[in-house]
Amino acid sequence: MSTDTTASVSTHVLDTSIGRPAEAVTVSLAARGGDELYVTLGSSATDADGRCTDLPALPEGTTHVRLVFDTESYFTAKKQAEAQQDAPRVRDSGAFFPEVAIAFAVTPGEHYHVPLLLNPFGYSVYRGS
Repeated sequence: MSTDTTASVSTHVLDTSIGRPAEAVTVSLAARGGDELYVTLGSSATDADGRCTDLPALPEGTTHVRLVFDTESYFTAKKQAEAQQDAPRVRDSGAFFPEVAIAFAVTPGEHYHVPLLLNPFGYSVYRGS
């Protein structure tokens, strides 16, 4: 939750190749203030709804945030699950982008919801609400 002196961040991941939330995507959160180096604050994994509900709070003085999504592990697991189910392949399950790193500026007192729309060969991100 944001306060007057800190910002807050939430995210979720949607797999647009199957039209469903992306479960079990590891997301790490790093922050920095001013010209400092990024410091990793922690990580989480998306739930069945594609959401990370337990990302760490941002420290006071944070000016920039970086979210890193481990997309390679997600698509590798999906490929193995498809092979085990002997299901027809409706898409290529490889990951052209092994990770997606999103860096953005924040202002104290604001909440930033950053959804990731993901498929094996592309992604899109935006500031949500």
